[in-house]
Amino acid sequence: MLNDLSIQDLTGNIPALIAVVLLVLLALTAVAGPYVVSYDPLAMDLDSLRQPPGKAHLLGTDSKGRDILARVVYGSRISLAVGIIASALSLCIGIFFGLIAGYFGGKTDAVLSQFFDIFLAFPSLLLAIGISAVMSAGLTSAMLAISLVGWAGFARLVRSITLSLKEQTYVEASRALGAAPARILYRHILPNALPLILVAGSLRVGGFILLEAALSFLGLGVQPPTPTWGSMISLNRAYINSSPWMVIFPGLAISVTVISFNILGDFLRDKLDPRMQV
Repeated sequence: MLNDLSIQDLTGNIPALIAVVLLVLLALTAVAGPYVVSYDPLAMDLDSLRQPPGKAHLLGTDSKGRDILARVVYGSRISLAVGIIASALSLCIGIFFGLIAGYFGGKTDAVLSQFFDIFLAFPSLLLAIGISAVMSAGLTSAMLAISLVGWAGFARLVRSITLSLKEQTYVEASRALGAAPARILYRHILPNALPLILVAGSLRVGGFILLEAALSFLGLGVQPPTPTWGSMISLNRAYINSSPWMVIFPGLAISVTVISFNILGDFLRDKLDPRMQV
């Protein structure tokens, strides 16, 4: 099904095309940060406190005189890294346990399914806060916390797909020929489940970015002075009435990124999910 995607499909879907362009520009800006902005995101300028957007500072400065554009650009590195890496870690954990639960069934499935339900019973933000509070605050802790929050949903999805695929004729034929369970899972079930897994992963990246912003806002994510979009909003929220640009621009960055990932996920779902085909 992955081969069914083409450039024509993307160009024929204007919202998805715009989302891809925005995400590519965001990724390029994050990678080429030092070449995009001329200001140090950590450098304070007491002579430029809370300056509105203008020629010298395109997006203005914050309460410590730091250039907001530079901080938004460097903050995109954290948000994209957390969103993509946390999604990948969650997928790996979820795929592993989901395949085992779905293929072997019986008591194995029952025990693992109960384990999935325990994680899914907690609200994502509440569980992420609890995990982050136990570990020391930082980028690695934020990634691990978000990964541990999201893996159970992926495991549930992979389990349901595996339950369906293991009854297919080609799987039964491989089992009859004496193929080991690991080989059947790796060579037959996982490749056929991969399109739906990628769709689910792309849809969750935006949510993970939003979750990282929430943790940073609460002081449980990456610690200052390292710029993140969530911490920028948290540190400057007291000036939202007098200097709204300090909150608007990082908030806009979060919104555009999350919406773009969600639109891209919807596009992939429409193209790769057999249930969406007419």
